[in-house]
Amino acid sequence: MGSRGLRLPAGEDLRTVAEVIRIDQAPRRRAKGKAAGAQPDRIGPFEADHIRGLLDSLRRRATGDYEVDEFGFDPELTEKMLLPILRPMWKHYWRAEWLGLANVPAKGAAMLVPNHAGAVPVDALVLKFGLLDVHPAHRHVRLLAADLAFRLPLIAPLARKMGATLACDEDATRLLQSGELLAVFPEGYKGVGKGWRNRYRLQRFGRGGFVELALRTRTPIVPVAIVGSEEIYPMVADLRPLARMAGLPYFPVTPFFPWLGPVGMIPLPSKWIVEFGKPIPTDGYPADAWQDSMLIFDLTDRVRDTIQQMLYRNLTRRRSAFR
Repeated sequence: MGSRGLRLPAGEDLRTVAEVIRIDQAPRRRAKGKAAGAQPDRIGPFEADHIRGLLDSLRRRATGDYEVDEFGFDPELTEKMLLPILRPMWKHYWRAEWLGLANVPAKGAAMLVPNHAGAVPVDALVLKFGLLDVHPAHRHVRLLAADLAFRLPLIAPLARKMGATLACDEDATRLLQSGELLAVFPEGYKGVGKGWRNRYRLQRFGRGGFVELALRTRTPIVPVAIVGSEEIYPMVADLRPLARMAGLPYFPVTPFFPWLGPVGMIPLPSKWIVEFGKPIPTDGYPADAWQDSMLIFDLTDRVRDTIQQMLYRNLTRRRSAFR
């Protein structure tokens, strides 16, 4: 009997729905499995296994049967709900290529240091969810975010649940000491809010706080170059008076926003290339190396130059900004 013919008594929960779908689909799965190269079962446009997993997850969340860590990170929400929503964006809309995945450790602490651009920090989401999806170890990237992300009504709780935390030494140290994969954006607002004429030109990397952190925790640094983010919102101007009124670091003006209203907020379909460089080890330095300001300056410059060269190289690989 097909699933359309099923009738559930009133009061049945999501677990019952999931069980009914599993029982109803099982005979057809066995029949299809006999044919070589059979396609996965589907419910409409979605794979049946994903729907069953989502229903089971919703049932458990409705009863409070799920876990978050001390930072508020919710792995199940990230994997079962957010990843399927965001996957089509980087995979099909931006057609992201992933290079150097072997340079991202399969386990243990590591610090990803990418460039930052695009008027809106979409590159951080692509990095996080893309790596979770395509890396062989399916690692979660813990993003360090500015305090603004935790002051916005809708963004703040979602940022916590997907594993982001405030960009401060205390939280970053605890994450690295726990063996997490941390992403640090040294350019900060200077990078994500820079104008179109400065595209793919790295801004200053601050005072090298990320290098000091890596030396103190003896964590390898993985340079990351993201090509494609600059074109999604080409920022041609910054309305600073309006930004100050809104309490924002900048107010981007693009060829389409704010002129076209909400339509102007649709990101352009640029071609993305994300490359992970060779890790820079820090465990070979003395234990007090994090106090050596000259070493910190030199390593900061080295990481910045590495990312800049990767950006130039991948810009020449790309046939155009949109294909």
